[in-house]
Amino acid sequence: KTLPDARGDVFRGLEVCEHACGMTSLLMGETTENLAANLDTYSYRQPLGVTAAICPFNFPAMIPLWKFTMSCTAGNTMLVKPSEKDPGAMMILARLAKEAGMPDGVVNVVHGAHDTVNFLCDEPRVRAISFVGGNEAGKYIFARGTANGKRVQSNLG
Repeated sequence: KTLPDARGDVFRGLEVCEHACGMTSLLMGETTENLAANLDTYSYRQPLGVTAAICPFNFPAMIPLWKFTMSCTAGNTMLVKPSEKDPGAMMILARLAKEAGMPDGVVNVVHGAHDTVNFLCDEPRVRAISFVGGNEAGKYIFARGTANGKRVQSNLG
């Protein structure tokens, strides 16, 4: 990447981080009383638990910032798998998150390629996977993850 592209990668990721810092009011449940005779409705938004992000090589800072800030703000923990081609940005982001006060075990970095993806898709404690990358990999992750009962979001192409 050129230096301006790299700066844009970081700054676009930080914009989502800023949004995550203010999204707590979006996580509140809703109550509608007297919807009909003797009928009230309530909705609750609860954390899923362990979530995972599988990130591409071409946006090594922006995509992880999109993923772990939103997931952790919603009360989840996250396993982030950066691209094996350029994991350094995510390692720096994990260190900065810890320095900023993120508790141990909330943001975790896992390295690897196909075997690591399979682990994230198969591990029963991982409840949701968010993926950004190519079509073939995204279709594979979606099929394998959903076959294991996970919520899977795949941004392909």
